[in-house]
Parts: sequence; C-alpha cells; structure tokens
Amino acid sequence: MKKLTLLLSLLFTGCLGIPEKVKPVDTFNVHNYLGKWYEIARLDHSFERGLTHVTAEYALREDGGLKVTNRGYSTKENRWKVAVGKAYFVEEPSKGHLKVSFFGPFYGSYVIIDLDQDNYQYSLVCGPNRSYLWILSRTPTMQTEVKNRLITKAAALGFDTSSLINVTHD
Repeated sequence: MKKLTLLLSLLFTGCLGIPEKVKPVDTFNVHNYLGKWYEIARLDHSFERGLTHVTAEYALREDGGLKVTNRGYSTKENRWKVAVGKAYFVEEPSKGHLKVSFFGPFYGSYVIIDLDQDNYQYSLVCGPNRSYLWILSRTPTMQTEVKNRLITKAAALGFDTSSLINVTHD
C-alpha cells in the first residue's frame, strides 16, 4: 500500500517541479496578471502544434484559483481550438509558481521566470522541465529588444531557444 501511495503521489505531483537553476519571480501579483496574454514565441509541443493566434486568458475562480482559457487557430483544420483549465499557487501567492490542469487531477508546473514588474506587459514562462517555454505579451507584438532579452535569459538558463516558434497574430 505504501508503494501505491508513493506512486500515486509522484504521478499527481511529479510535474510540479521547477527546472534546475530556474527561479520563479517572488513579487508576483495575481490581480495584475489577470486578463489576456498573447503568445509571442514557444517551444513546440503536441498540444499547441500548428496553432497560430494563440492567447491565454486568466480570470479569478470562486475557489481562489484561476480559470485559464487557451485559444489558438488551427490553419490545418480551419478552426479555433479552445482549452479551459484551472490553476492554483504551489506556494504563496507572491511567488510566480502555479500548477495548471486541463485534464482532471493531472497538474503541470507554470513557472513565471521573468515579468514586467511595473506594468505586467510581458512574461517569460516555463513548465516543469526545459521542454516547455513561452514568451507572452499583452499585445500581439513585442518590442524586439524585450523579446531578445527574454530569449537571452532563457538560453542562459539552458532552454533551447534556437527551437522557438514565433507565433503569428496577423
């Protein structure tokens, strides 16, 4: 029984880690993060493969968590794809480390590793390992110097930034 409990514990929480040397922002304000974010660039993964015009929208839930609504357009299927999930803080709400679920009891890390602390206009986010990386903006485009700074930071943290996909919003 102890082995089963350990296995289930690892299964349900194993994806909540943070990549080595990555630190979440520690002056996070969830109210400033609410609203729509545009995906500027990402590392490829199956659940967003081929999507353009990708956005994420965050809203407060009654249970203290966040409602997460991701949208993207599939040109191959000629339709919008929408996924609705929920997110909760892994530690204190001032730390940019959340767990996000789109599939029942399974959660994955959402680690905010860089953020425009003044106006919340851009964000650099990763998952539980270096296979997941997103550059987000409040607008469909981002200043080149800001994007380059975020890419440089991600590369210094060990992410394969040469594989970033630039997301179109035209």
